[in-house]
Amino acid sequence: MRGWTGAALSDRKSIGTPVAGGALVARRRKRVTDKGFKITHHDNGASGEYRAAVPGSDAVGRLTWKDRGGARVADHTLVPPEIGGRGVAAALVEALIADARAEGFKVVPQCSYVEAQFRRHPEWAELRA
Repeated sequence: MRGWTGAALSDRKSIGTPVAGGALVARRRKRVTDKGFKITHHDNGASGEYRAAVPGSDAVGRLTWKDRGGARVADHTLVPPEIGGRGVAAALVEALIADARAEGFKVVPQCSYVEAQFRRHPEWAELRA
């Protein structure tokens, strides 16, 4: 995977929470996988979402999470059938894992797909909450 790039806090496509002065408390980062998926991460602090766009399709895969005291509870992974079977869900989980390593948080795999990926990747054990 390639690295993240930042986005302006005023980006209307970011998930966020309005605060005093109308500022948006959110982060949005992008990366492109080696399969050509564009992965964006929308983070408002209390919750967030990784989104995967596939070239040639309007469908978007998603992995959602909620913050739980320094850990991220990965609660849902959804890949529409029209983009299924291409590794989209795996790319979303890999983006979450890359962020866990870089930012130092743990992951609670509440979603069955994320749980299955943790079983397939014993090298991620130290990132599990």
